[in-house]
Amino acid sequence: MKATGIVRRIDDLGRVVIPKEIRRTMRIREGDPLEIYTNPDGEVIFKKYSAIGELSDGAAQTAEVLAKLSGSPAVVFDKDHVVAVSGAPKKVYSQRRISQALEELMEQRKAFEYSSDGEQIKPIEGLGSHALAVSPIITNGDISGAVAIVSENESEKCSALQAMLCKAGAMFLGKQIES
Repeated sequence: MKATGIVRRIDDLGRVVIPKEIRRTMRIREGDPLEIYTNPDGEVIFKKYSAIGELSDGAAQTAEVLAKLSGSPAVVFDKDHVVAVSGAPKKVYSQRRISQALEELMEQRKAFEYSSDGEQIKPIEGLGSHALAVSPIITNGDISGAVAIVSENESEKCSALQAMLCKAGAMFLGKQIES
């Protein structure tokens, strides 16, 4: 665990402020759920809660089915990272951060389909693959993540099948989280 050198006191209501620098680095926004753990050494650990992360096996199976049916790699994201990928090297994609463009798309609750005359979205920081289709995962009215079908081929555009599969995968995962 990395020490930050920042010390905060607990107020009379038991609250502690997480410093802005840490919130920005960890992408913790107002209203984000945090899990609180303790360990035998007396440490208190805050971890961002990811409903999609809790369904990692289901997310991996969903990505696998989408990749097979769409013919392109499929990726499942929580609000910050890649959770599951199929049809592309897992080592390259695993735990990568989402791009600012994907984060904005999720916040707007919009689905995206790439056509040759539109602008490309690179959903993953540091990777060149572009999104053919993206659908947000909505759970009880909140954004939990997104499902994307991606391509390394710059000229490839989204088919109607890929867009529909992406939406179906996002809806399926949203229902799994709700139940």
